[in-house]
Amino acid sequence: MNHSSSSHTASANKTAFPIAIKVIMIDLDGTLLDTAEDLALAANLMLKDLGMPEQSTATIRSYIGKGIQKLVKRTLTGQLDAEPDAALFAKALPIYEQHYANNLSINTRPYAGVVEGIQLMQQAGYKLACITNKAEAFTLPLLHATGLFNKFEIVLSGDSLPKKKPDPMPLTHICKYFDAQPHEALLIGDSLNDAIAGRAAGCHVFCVPYGYNEGRDVYELDCDAIVDTLVDATKLIKSIA
Repeated sequence: MNHSSSSHTASANKTAFPIAIKVIMIDLDGTLLDTAEDLALAANLMLKDLGMPEQSTATIRSYIGKGIQKLVKRTLTGQLDAEPDAALFAKALPIYEQHYANNLSINTRPYAGVVEGIQLMQQAGYKLACITNKAEAFTLPLLHATGLFNKFEIVLSGDSLPKKKPDPMPLTHICKYFDAQPHEALLIGDSLNDAIAGRAAGCHVFCVPYGYNEGRDVYELDCDAIVDTLVDATKLIKSIA
């Protein structure tokens, strides 16, 4: 594993480590949980129902990162930003949602270092939040199924507030909830959405290299550090007493 990345990014951004942090916000898909196989399974079951050819998990994996509606649109069109036929999309979305609800946690597991990292964060006294663009109907059962639900004091899903990432609203909401300033908060994510939201909110941002980021290189993102695991993230921060 390459640990030089953290120091490289740190020197590039002139960030002084360890950063004093009160609140840690963590993204779900691609950061906490490897959900790609189950998202792809639901997508292929949807395509089958629609009489369309199935796609590889690797291809569908590159569609993850902007929520389920975007995932369905990308699966239907085979492109990241194309709009499918409106009637087809209206038919496909509920089919997808039903298949995903039925197959939420068949292959989905926490990434290596997630459970241990959260344990270290809790022991150090950080306030923990989960921020995801996934709908609450999927988020909460998934957190329960993987044993992570009780680790967070607050969980914000994609439909919890009027706006979601990359808008800073969810991050600002969490900071207010914990009575913390944005610079006292850290967002750990895997995608451009996370980096943009974190910067817009004035929070610190760490990115993990193992997530989805729509198939793009995580090293191109504007973040304070790239951390191999959540355990590594704990080595770059200190708790505000």
